[in-house]
Amino acid sequence: MNIFVLLKQTFDTEERIVIQNGEISDDGVKYVMNPYDEYAVEEALLQRDRHGGTVTVLSVGPERTAEALRTALAMGADEAVLIQNDGLETDEYTVSRLLAAYLEKQSYDLILGGNFSVDSGGGQVAVRLARLLDLPHTSSITKLAIDGQKAAVERDAEGDTESLEVALPAVFTAQQGLNEPRYPSLPGIMKAKKKPFHQVTPAELGLENADVASKTQRVSLSLPPKREAGRILQGDYAQQAAELVNLLRNEAKLV
Repeated sequence: MNIFVLLKQTFDTEERIVIQNGEISDDGVKYVMNPYDEYAVEEALLQRDRHGGTVTVLSVGPERTAEALRTALAMGADEAVLIQNDGLETDEYTVSRLLAAYLEKQSYDLILGGNFSVDSGGGQVAVRLARLLDLPHTSSITKLAIDGQKAAVERDAEGDTESLEVALPAVFTAQQGLNEPRYPSLPGIMKAKKKPFHQVTPAELGLENADVASKTQRVSLSLPPKREAGRILQGDYAQQAAELVNLLRNEAKLV
């Protein structure tokens, strides 16, 4: 079974966001593997151990993204591929086009990714990729069982659980609860240094920058307004209710 995992490098969730000149500053920032992608990597390893085959982690990003890919190799993935996007403005359209250009030349049985990325909150890439490759797709899975060329999955559906049967190959995105990601061991970290690590440019995929130009443009970026201190309303219940309505209408502009 050939398994590919879509992986993204994101800010550590503990990092404080600083905006300078309308852009998020990455000065001294720690980058990590997108947390939801950890579930995808772990599931790929579990499925490989059950059914045999290989796990390849695949990412689009700058040179620093290699660190997240090597973390996945240390967890147990067999190979890593970095599609370089240095100097290229990217959005979900760009990333999915680059991934599709690479994967359409590969043999795959299963493609896994995280439910969404914690930096932008986006969850479009896997859906777009499935469309480009003409593959079935199920998001937010919390259980995956493969039998031959079929997969039985359970997915989180607005607080409920939906059960589906999907023909392989297919694309799935992992939700929290699918598994418990392992930590890279010291032997795993040492082995990762010797595992195949490939770097590919858009040109090597037969794409010019114009072919994968971003379809969206960020117009502005700002932090939320600073929260004001809370207020304690005085008087009896009727007076408090009247004051609350007044504040909501005239200060908060909510009614």
